Amino acid sequence: MLYASGRFLAARAATTLPAPPRARALVLRGKRRELQIPGHLEAPCFDSLTGQRTRPSTPPVRRVLLRKGRMPPALGGGLAGSELRPRRGRCAQQAARAVGRDVVPKVATRTLKRPVWSSRSFEAAGRWATLAVVTLLSFATRFHRLDQPAHICWDETHFGKMGSYYINRTFFFDVHPPLGKMLIGLAGYLSGYDGTFLFQKPGDSYGHHSYMGMRGFCAFLGSWLIPFAYLTVLDLSKSFSAALLTAALLTFDTGCLTLSQYILLDPILMFFIMAAMLCMVKYNSCADRPFSAPWWFWLSLTGISLAGALGVKFVGLFIIVQVGLNTISDLWHLFGDLSLSLVTVGKHLTARILCLIVLPLVLYVTIFAVHVMVLNKSGPGDGFFSSAFQARLSGNSLHNASIPEYLAYGSVITVKNLRMAIGYLHSHRHLYPEGIGARQQQVTTYLHKDYNNLWIIKKHNTNSDPLDPSFPVEFVRHGDIIRLEHKETTRNLHSHFHEAPLTRKHFQVTGYGINGTGDSNDFWRIEVVNRKFGSRIKVLRSRIRLIHLVTGCVLGSSGKILPRWGWEQLEVTCTPYQKETANSIWNIEDHINPKLPNISLDVLQPSFPEILLESHMVMIRGNNGLKPKDNEFTSKPWHWPINYQGLRFSGANDTDFRVYLLGNPVVWWLNLVSIVLYLLLGSTIAIALKRGVQLPAELEGLTRVLLRGGGQLLLGWMLHYFPFFLMGRILYFHHYFPAMLFSSMLTGVLWDTLLRLCAWGLASFPLGSRIHMVGILSLLLAAAYSFYLFHPLAYGMVGPLAQEPESPMAGLKWLESWDF
Repeated sequence: MLYASGRFLAARAATTLPAPPRARALVLRGKRRELQIPGHLEAPCFDSLTGQRTRPSTPPVRRVLLRKGRMPPALGGGLAGSELRPRRGRCAQQAARAVGRDVVPKVATRTLKRPVWSSRSFEAAGRWATLAVVTLLSFATRFHRLDQPAHICWDETHFGKMGSYYINRTFFFDVHPPLGKMLIGLAGYLSGYDGTFLFQKPGDSYGHHSYMGMRGFCAFLGSWLIPFAYLTVLDLSKSFSAALLTAALLTFDTGCLTLSQYILLDPILMFFIMAAMLCMVKYNSCADRPFSAPWWFWLSLTGISLAGALGVKFVGLFIIVQVGLNTISDLWHLFGDLSLSLVTVGKHLTARILCLIVLPLVLYVTIFAVHVMVLNKSGPGDGFFSSAFQARLSGNSLHNASIPEYLAYGSVITVKNLRMAIGYLHSHRHLYPEGIGARQQQVTTYLHKDYNNLWIIKKHNTNSDPLDPSFPVEFVRHGDIIRLEHKETTRNLHSHFHEAPLTRKHFQVTGYGINGTGDSNDFWRIEVVNRKFGSRIKVLRSRIRLIHLVTGCVLGSSGKILPRWGWEQLEVTCTPYQKETANSIWNIEDHINPKLPNISLDVLQPSFPEILLESHMVMIRGNNGLKPKDNEFTSKPWHWPINYQGLRFSGANDTDFRVYLLGNPVVWWLNLVSIVLYLLLGSTIAIALKRGVQLPAELEGLTRVLLRGGGQLLLGWMLHYFPFFLMGRILYFHHYFPAMLFSSMLTGVLWDTLLRLCAWGLASFPLGSRIHMVGILSLLLAAAYSFYLFHPLAYGMVGPLAQEPESPMAGLKWLESWDF
């Protein structure tokens, strides 16, 4: 509704009541000057804000109204003021030629004497100077005390370690796409870091290791968020004061500052999100010059930014959705413009497909190609991936390996689940606790290589050693009844009618017996999927199921994480449902049997498309599996906009160097109020326009900014916030910060517009015209002063805690939930 109202205003602002076609005069009526231009002389053109072509269907008269004393002086920088200036481009030239034929020479001469170009040059220089000041202040706040503290803070232990893995070319697994970690590793490598620091836990000192290159890179990208927001708001609102207010809100926010100063993915992600938003706004502003060099430049840069955002985190999908909705709306209105041929519309569609779909996809796939090429050594992430994937990793037991091709009795094997990120069939000497089924040895799945993953395959009815040289080799075949004996504990894989620990209606799986001697509940029938009885079982390639002989259930893994008593490994169950699923299908990976000849595994290495597909399946499953652990701090999405609770980055005691992630409460609560006000005001204006209410000409530009520009920013906030309510994974406070960028930009646009409306309404009072300037200045000072109060949270503090009078934060713990 807000977008539709904005487009209605754009169309209505171009026309008024019809007038005779020949009527063109310059009429001076007291304090009002009126210039009338017949509509049939106006060439079709694009509106500078909406980006839509406008051509009146009847020859109306175009009027430009100038009323002295009606608009405040501050409005000159806003959109309403810009409507009084001539448009650039083809439309302006045609209008100028039309007017030049009829306007009296004296008026034309008087117009030429005005110092237009000098004033515009001065205004442009002032805006560039302001942008430079905003950028310098942003960099100064982000790089101040960047080296403190000189130890690991919060998630630096993860992303710093992953940067080390890239430097050492060691394969690892993470739930996010690789671009952010690759850039961190590159920054560390270029700054002299050798990748030898362990990044074990928060609080570990960096010592002599070079960490400033990685922190400096993140701070560098985080510093660009403020100039990007400034330029985005300036382009959406055409208001210098709105852009300046937005820049101040983000510069003086302690939360954005904190996230930008550490080795994290957040500043990299937000950099690409804001770059995509800015580029989208810029190419929208070039809609009156389609297929020009600036148009192509900003459109292509939008696609590059989208690839970067998605390459850092899957949260980048939200900005892709926003750009996609904007593109669909743009194409829809181009399609409805009858002055454009279908060939031209087809060119527009092709350009957007190339720049916003093909280009980002190519870059995204290239990121993964580089990732796979660099990480070619075996590492801690091997077990998350298939056996064929592991065969390409140097140092992995399957790399350039040769193992027996067919499974035989007496072989020592590992059994791997085919569902991504489930891992290996595993057992250990720990028992299930009281009240959890039978108190027998635990059986789980484990994602990492381990001796407790080894099993010996034996016949169900004999305890003789199949590896005895006097016995011939006997292969395991489809349909055989077998026992699996755990090599380390000599207990058999066992199931019974006791319920599984976590999954209802599934049966418990345990380790039972002594030295391989158990009972009939240890017997399993091995079946090869889509094979005939009697077929031999191939190592790595055969997909097998294990059917429990007594209960008829199928061995599988639910993928659920066991509590601490189960070492947070994954639950193994025996499901009574016979349907084939990835959870219940396994393959034999490691295979040791000295009596069998070996074959090379090089033929099993996957192609790049297979690697790309498997990587995404593992990442998505890993993301969904991120559940809160016992006593782990988490937060809920409704906490975030109200700044309900922060996040401790470093330290807890009065002797520690403490850093606490918390948004500047003045900024955040102002953003929250602004969202509510915008919804009320925007809805009221949209409904009024829909009901045919005639707004004064001076207000049309302001309402257009509020509905069109503000609507884009509100959409960005909603897309980056509300999806988290649907997520089942663990959530943290820092997930809100991309949405916070959009809410801050919306605050700048809203308050600038509100203050202009107040100044217009109170223009008859002596100080009415100063309301806008005083209001903006008050908001700037409030943001700066609140930053002065709360800056120790970001830059760090040592000494008494907040509840003690001697603390620098004494009296500033405004909410009990703030834990600093």
